[in-house]
Amino acid sequence: MRMLETISHLAGKYFAVWVIFVAGAAYFIPAPFLPLGSYITILLGVVMFGMGLTLKPVDFKLVLQKPLPVITGVLAQFIIMPLGAFAIAYVMGLPKELAAGLVLLGSVPGGTASNVMVYLAKGNLALSVAMTSLSTLMAPLATPLILLALAGQWLPVDPYAMFLSIVQVIIIPITLGLVIKRLFPGTVEKSLNVIPLISVAAIIIIVSAVVSANVENIASSGIMVFSAVMLHNIFGLALGYGTAVLMKLDESKRRAISIEVGMQNSGLGVALATAHFGPLAALPSVIAAVWHNISGPIIATFWSKKTVIEAETEMENKGREPQASVR
Repeated sequence: MRMLETISHLAGKYFAVWVIFVAGAAYFIPAPFLPLGSYITILLGVVMFGMGLTLKPVDFKLVLQKPLPVITGVLAQFIIMPLGAFAIAYVMGLPKELAAGLVLLGSVPGGTASNVMVYLAKGNLALSVAMTSLSTLMAPLATPLILLALAGQWLPVDPYAMFLSIVQVIIIPITLGLVIKRLFPGTVEKSLNVIPLISVAAIIIIVSAVVSANVENIASSGIMVFSAVMLHNIFGLALGYGTAVLMKLDESKRRAISIEVGMQNSGLGVALATAHFGPLAALPSVIAAVWHNISGPIIATFWSKKTVIEAETEMENKGREPQASVR
């Protein structure tokens, strides 16, 4: 078990490296990875089941005790990211499937990797987990309706079918995880350190499956889609932080909301795009699975070197600068 825990830790620590390596292998040697495409939904369910095993009642208490930061963050996520994706797709003139795929990426809830990044960035971890949990539970309704409103002009959207898909791959596995944890708390507690290994493996397989199915599309549109996903991510990180500043939240909450808004559940994006739009529409979510695990550690490392107090002092000083210049 200790060896598995060590492997799990290394898998989580070097997740971005593994994603890039496997994505490269699937691109240059696609044949072995093509059969994995039929397991995407099951694999995402495994990731969500793991999330259910790790959730605790305290994760939901924050929503009731201090709802303003959580609601602010979740609303920012479901407003900023879809509208940002729509604007980027429109300005860049993306083909309809890629445009719909980018909006889909912006419409899915926060990813579980964001919780790790918030922790490393010395952000408010409780707020991050609460946001991930609430946005995930809201996804069956929020994601299809947002897509219908913003992406329906490019591709037909069946909100009811998408609702059922999200319930199947997110709500049911999470609920099952919560039930298993309730029935077998001791066994689950012993296995918690291994869960990241299973989740990382599942996401890597999902990425390899979609990359192998999109070799030609990546060759022709890869740079364009990568640029769109990168802009979308930066857009979310910046406006998420700005929203928290406007709400006068403290620095630890600003960091949590910024990362939560900027990082999406790309695995869900891949599964939904593949099932409802086609393989090309899954490309933005595949690239996001790679890019988010590069930008996330970068911003987490940057913030980890600046204590929350130092950052708040800098913000206060910047707020005084205009007054000093007037004098």
